[in-house]
Amino acid sequence: MARIPRRPAPDPETLKGVVRSFAYAWEGLRYAWRSQRNFRIEAYLALLALAAAAWLGVDPVPVLLLILVVLTLELLNTALEAAIDLTSPDPHPLAKAAKDTSAAAVLVASVLAAAIGAWLFVPPLLEKLRAYGKIP
Repeated sequence: MARIPRRPAPDPETLKGVVRSFAYAWEGLRYAWRSQRNFRIEAYLALLALAAAAWLGVDPVPVLLLILVVLTLELLNTALEAAIDLTSPDPHPLAKAAKDTSAAAVLVASVLAAAIGAWLFVPPLLEKLRAYGKIP
């Protein structure tokens, strides 16, 4: 079995410890970006939503908050799946239930974000389309 190198515990009372903590967090983001297709898709959709908010004049704060909720849950899902794969490399019904439930949390947040996004985006989009004469 491969031995996992121990990393020193960050000292919260020193700047070096804080910097090290941020470096570990960035490592986690890089891991998620490289290994998780859904994380990349969600990030691209987030950029599209922010661009649409700017074009439609929608307040970007609620859009950004929804994006952060979905991406945070996707990161937690990734972490949980990695931990489960480490502790239960063989298929197990409880491992499957934990992974499926974690993925369901991301799905619920994504559906909620889409519904709130429609509530935020549809009225200004219809207004803009009416202004361009595309709809009556």
